Amino acid sequence: MLEFEEKFYKEGKILIAGVDEAGRGPLAGPVCAAAVILPKGLIIEGVNDSKKLTEKKRDLLFDEIKENAVAYSIQFVYPDIIDEINIRQATHKAMADAVKNLGVSPEHVLIDGNDNIPFDIPYTYIVKGDAKSQTIAAASILAKVSRDRLMVELDKEYPEYGFAKHKGYGTKAHMEAIQKFGVTKVHRKSFMTDKVLGKA
Repeated sequence: MLEFEEKFYKEGKILIAGVDEAGRGPLAGPVCAAAVILPKGLIIEGVNDSKKLTEKKRDLLFDEIKENAVAYSIQFVYPDIIDEINIRQATHKAMADAVKNLGVSPEHVLIDGNDNIPFDIPYTYIVKGDAKSQTIAAASILAKVSRDRLMVELDKEYPEYGFAKHKGYGTKAHMEAIQKFGVTKVHRKSFMTDKVLGKA
């Protein structure tokens, strides 16, 4: 899980940031991105792609990552902006904002995915990076836990929709709730297809 980090450590770069997002696909809620720089040589046991971990394990690692990080940043882009600039651009904005708000300038950024939207500093996109890079995996945990917790809070405001359970994804129950109770301000209007709205 340190193969990519080690490559840049050998070049003399110490501040390597990992970046990942959570919530690109849901019908509701923001997209969240996190950036994290871990100390050189630190191995946090259990850090892996956040989707492969239990909620309890993610929560424990969330705290451990924050406590040990040289720097970290968690940023949200909300549905109104997603609708305005599209989800791809919104995801990149969240990632770029996360890097900008680290408080430390990374020497290289490792980013999950293959979008290849440019960053202002040296960067490498890694397909399935959250399973190949500890730094990206750590960022994926920060992003997912932060977003999941926000969706649990939104569930209190909109109890009819079941956000705490499905986190805004397009489950059958969620789409049925949209059809029954309508579209809220936390839904992504641009994602409201005929199928979602029950018109297909």
